[in-house]
Amino acid sequence: LAPQGWHVPTDSEWTNLENHLIANGYNYDGSTSGNKIGKAISSTTGWNTSSIVGTPGYSSNTNNSSELNMIPSGWRSINGMFYDENTSSGFWSSSSTGLTNAWYRVLFYDDFGLGRGWNTASKGDGFRIRMVRD
Repeated sequence: LAPQGWHVPTDSEWTNLENHLIANGYNYDGSTSGNKIGKAISSTTGWNTSSIVGTPGYSSNTNNSSELNMIPSGWRSINGMFYDENTSSGFWSSSSTGLTNAWYRVLFYDDFGLGRGWNTASKGDGFRIRMVRD
């Protein structure tokens, strides 16, 4: 899947990125504890509007201080239907949790943090992939 010299990040690598961003003040409120990095990693365009301060959908022109630029592309279900464009952005890890599931990360327009899950998405669902240089 990944070109030579690159790989799909593991669940642990995603966690390391989150911890790095939190520890270095990328939470929307500048704090260094708790997962409030959603705004810092979200693109400045495409998100539905939210009235909740600190979320990607609130004043989105101030998003993306980390320059990760995660766009709200939604996801594709195993049945081929597309969902949540402009409201969420999901990303696979390379870490399986069994035959049918894998760890993933997800952003929502009206939530502060980068979420983590495994049991609500099948490997047949379509999320985005971010590559990491080896």
